[in-house]
Amino acid sequence: MSQRMQAGVNLPLPQAGQATALCVMVLGTSSNAGKSWVTTALCAWYRAQGYKVAPFKAQNMSNNARVVATPDGQWGEIGTAQYLQALAAGRVPDVRMNPLLLKPEADTRSQVVLMGQANAQLSSMPWRERSRHVWPDIAAALDSLRAENEVVVIEGAGSPAEINLHSSDVVNMRVAKHCHAHCLLVADIDRGGAFAHLYGTWALLPADEQALIQGFVLNKFRGDASLLAPAPQMLQDRTGVPTVATIPMQFDHGLPEEDGVFDARSTGRGHIHTTIAIVAYPRMSNHDEFQPLLSVPGVRVIWVRSPADMAEADWVILPGSKATASDLEWMRSQGLDAAVAAHAQAGKRILGICGGLQMLGEALIDLHGVDGNAAGLGLLPLVTLFEAQKTVRRVTVQLPALRGAWAALHGVELDVYEIHHGQTQLRADMEAGHSQRADEPVPGLVWQGAQGHIWGTYWHGMFENAAFVQALWGTQTPSLDDVFERMAHGVEQWF
Repeated sequence: MSQRMQAGVNLPLPQAGQATALCVMVLGTSSNAGKSWVTTALCAWYRAQGYKVAPFKAQNMSNNARVVATPDGQWGEIGTAQYLQALAAGRVPDVRMNPLLLKPEADTRSQVVLMGQANAQLSSMPWRERSRHVWPDIAAALDSLRAENEVVVIEGAGSPAEINLHSSDVVNMRVAKHCHAHCLLVADIDRGGAFAHLYGTWALLPADEQALIQGFVLNKFRGDASLLAPAPQMLQDRTGVPTVATIPMQFDHGLPEEDGVFDARSTGRGHIHTTIAIVAYPRMSNHDEFQPLLSVPGVRVIWVRSPADMAEADWVILPGSKATASDLEWMRSQGLDAAVAAHAQAGKRILGICGGLQMLGEALIDLHGVDGNAAGLGLLPLVTLFEAQKTVRRVTVQLPALRGAWAALHGVELDVYEIHHGQTQLRADMEAGHSQRADEPVPGLVWQGAQGHIWGTYWHGMFENAAFVQALWGTQTPSLDDVFERMAHGVEQWF
């Protein structure tokens, strides 16, 4: 393994005249070990060294997705983590960076998105049968990125030692073997048992796959790293693999967590003037778009799953959903429908985004078996019809003249995206003056209730626009470039 020893960084570097990109792969002993953000940090570091670098994850399972361009000039979906990794690498995100995206719709069912497009045939196929159908596209996407770059930083999924899935693997060691990747194995030491996790994962791999593991990484460590001795050396004696990095718990990378939201806490300073309750239903999607809210001074974000959690909220946000009808049923079972109605009756602010917009309406009508039929919350005079074809696009828009508490947003220009099967319209008998929508030719919809405190839209990503946050609170949130620079500097310290 060639190393940048003059900087003390124990990472491989491309060789002069190398025909295809050096591949560095970040594996984990489990989900939530830190693979995504370590991959992002490595993308930022290789970019800072002057290399042309791209991220890659063969298969991602997440309802957090972003809209990017496809090779044929259309719009497609990839996981948010790969979208952010591309930005860290200084690249325009594209569907090759995450060729297979699984979007869970229920405990045993996911929508399969291949090369950016939802694929009904693959979605209905048994899990283990998909591998042979999707692997050619995965390999082609990786090979094309290798041909165009000097470094490809690859993220694995879950654990490579899930031996029940080894024969149908398309995301971990099959990828590593395909591109002869230099593999790092990351463990979350804060959970306890990290050395057993690292050793057990390594030991369960076949010998040819063990040989690809080039370094162990301890993530989320608290305290004095010298106290780890002699465990790293003992682990190396047993495996031949050195521990190449120890990453401190206190490093706040500022990026959204891919696997959950309930550990995400507000970090903004100052007296709390606004409490925002985001309803965290089971199939919530694109919750990562609210990450900027966590750092707004004076704003407290809470993720609610019961009426009691909502009691002190100034705002309620109904986020996107991958299963709107099902999540509406869950809200009713929890009593959250009544809590939202009471919030509205009190004249407090409510914002619905995508699936949340659909919930605010009066009815969900599904003639194609996409999502299901349901009665809405009845807070806006809207009806949503689910179409078999999904709307996926990025747009630049200007907010129309909103009334009441939202008036400060009038005219704000936003870079946003849409991902939805539902098509929403005013109830047929409504007069135009009772609701408000964006004027054409704005490609996207905004509705506002007659009293002004409730509005909904299909536009994701509004809070990630600095102008949106500035208009609401007169403050700026940290830029992604600042986050990536801190990450690259962190790599210099840890490796």
